[in-house]
Amino acid sequence: MKTMCYFRNHFLIAMPALDDVNFARTVTFICEHNQDGAMGIIINRPLSITLDQMLQHIKVKDCPQEVGEMPVFLGGPIQQERGFVLHRPIGQWETTLRVGDEVGITTSRDILDAITQGKGPPQTLIALGYAGWGPNQLEQELAENAWLSTPANSTVVFDTPYQQRWEAAAALAGVDLSRLSGEIGHA
Repeated sequence: MKTMCYFRNHFLIAMPALDDVNFARTVTFICEHNQDGAMGIIINRPLSITLDQMLQHIKVKDCPQEVGEMPVFLGGPIQQERGFVLHRPIGQWETTLRVGDEVGITTSRDILDAITQGKGPPQTLIALGYAGWGPNQLEQELAENAWLSTPANSTVVFDTPYQQRWEAAAALAGVDLSRLSGEIGHA
């Protein structure tokens, strides 16, 4: 009997040879993974809009300047009009999925209202869109060496500058990406 290995609460780190425009040099935080597929949020691709600009589009009232200047990330190529909030601590929101012991992902508007009022989680990453894989698709891509996987670390998500997250996530697995070849192969 084959035992499945799921990657919820893991980072998927794009290998240097991965040249897909959607995923090159990305770190994807896997929020859900089961027999039906996987879903995650790219954590190192900021968009050219701020939280305040995004909130104006969905008619959420103004927020304090320090909150409004937060970057919004491209969470992935699927449903880019849909918002996702990764946050620590998990808290009590209408539609929160617990990803790990410390991190939740929420899609309900109540968390945005709380953030604008200074009552939201102290650590957040706001994204539009998500990355998704069908049944066995992620496992196949891992077998093809497209990705490096390692257990997620909330410090990389919330405390590491986004420009450093690709290297920092790989370092968690003991990998220095600058020493890897862009060529793929199997030993």
